[in-house]
Amino acid sequence: MSAQPAKKPKGPRTNGEITAPRVLLILDTGEKKGVVPIDQALAAARSAGLDLVEVAPGETPVCKVLDYGKLRFENQKKKAANRKNQRTQSLKEIKMRPNIDTHDYQVKTKAMQKFFDRGDKVKVTIRFRGREMAHMDRGTDLLARVKEDFGEIAKVEFEPKTEGRMMTMVLAPK
Repeated sequence: MSAQPAKKPKGPRTNGEITAPRVLLILDTGEKKGVVPIDQALAAARSAGLDLVEVAPGETPVCKVLDYGKLRFENQKKKAANRKNQRTQSLKEIKMRPNIDTHDYQVKTKAMQKFFDRGDKVKVTIRFRGREMAHMDRGTDLLARVKEDFGEIAKVEFEPKTEGRMMTMVLAPK
């Protein structure tokens, strides 16, 4: 029969799990007691009605007298709050035509502004159809205008490039 490897417990060692003969003890009031035998540290924790928690392992581990359940609960809340505040950056696409009208351009730039405010990247795509392919310079001018309009709040991540009938540029918020 093969021996099962011991499972490593999650979190810090507490009370009877601490194996060091001497520990650096910090009481629940924050007072440092210094290096004491483990029995004395456990007795101090029991008399306070709390747990002895190893906060820094080592040759002489640092142990603190505190409510372990409360500590775990607070750590759980911190992790949940961090997950809640975490925001992934997504790529939004704005499609235009080379002969875009002024008002249509303003509508598209307003949408781009919203995306930048939320922290998203924006991919500006200009699609050429039919005879528009003969006027690729209009697309280049349009992308230069976009770059100029958003120069203060966004930086160009990928310079304009042409792929077939499409011209694309990616902007990211500063």
